[in-house]
Amino acid sequence: MTAGDHLPTAEDVAWLPVEEPSAVGAARRAATGLAERLAFPENRAAEVGLVVTELATNLAKHADQGVLLLRALRTVDRAELEVAAVDRGPGMADLDLAFRDGHSTTGTLGIGLGAVVRLSDSYAVRSVVGRGTILTARFCPDESPRRRTTAVDTAAGVTRPMGGEQICGDAYAIRRQDNRMLLMLADGSGHGPLAASASQAAVRTFLDAPWTSPEELVRMLHTGMNGTRGGAVAVAELDPAASLVRYAGVGNIAGTVVSDRKRGMVSLPGIAGYQARTIKRFDYELPDDAVVVLHSDGLTERWTADPLDLWRARPLVIALELLRDAGVRRDDASVVVAKAGVHES
Repeated sequence: MTAGDHLPTAEDVAWLPVEEPSAVGAARRAATGLAERLAFPENRAAEVGLVVTELATNLAKHADQGVLLLRALRTVDRAELEVAAVDRGPGMADLDLAFRDGHSTTGTLGIGLGAVVRLSDSYAVRSVVGRGTILTARFCPDESPRRRTTAVDTAAGVTRPMGGEQICGDAYAIRRQDNRMLLMLADGSGHGPLAASASQAAVRTFLDAPWTSPEELVRMLHTGMNGTRGGAVAVAELDPAASLVRYAGVGNIAGTVVSDRKRGMVSLPGIAGYQARTIKRFDYELPDDAVVVLHSDGLTERWTADPLDLWRARPLVIALELLRDAGVRRDDASVVVAKAGVHES
């Protein structure tokens, strides 16, 4: 594997419920503490804290079941910080108005989100009236001019531990080579540190392996997870030039191709690291506008391809919405989302 063929490693550091004003200060302290651990300069860490304070205040005042996710994004020589605000609140009918400094509308989420625009390097938001809002913002440590990027990430994932646990037993990794992508998702058996050890063994094996077919990679994962609790694993290769997604899975990872409808992909029975009698690849059509989703059984499979506008959002926003709406089981949960082509959000 070359040093640049996998995306930055994303660590979901903390899920913070924000349902009352007292949670705002704790969220700010957690965010600035993470920024400091990632070697952000003091003034940049303070800017992160300002944005998180604004987001958390919105959640506490206006949202239902609001949570903040703090993430660390790392490459071999750089670390960035990402924050996501997720809720089931009233939603925002006018996003442009909500992002104007000083705007306030009683009973709606939107008291002026201008700090997000001014201080983040990139952000994305999706809001549906009556269903809720998801907002993500990314911060670089330096003070270079803000990128204000309109570039669309092509793949992203998210993990969440089950209630009462601090460590998620699910893990994922993403690699890219030219116009192709490899996605890997692992669900370690059980919960807690031992489950996490199994899924992290899968991540290490996947990142260290040569670029090869999904079925061969699953065989390597099966071997690499020997001596752990084992678990469910799946690998998908998106090949837009061939209009194909090649997929192999063992255990209860759900793989889906979404375009005009939802098409499930086949994972075979077994436990990677213990027993995987049959490892087989299946090929599926990959339209130009397709979105590929892998998720663990912490999400119910009863989600649908509607609403269609969801699939135009950035991959992290899609993953967070699926996790919010389908992650209803008391279990570790994880989602990976990738786009076949490049789409504006």
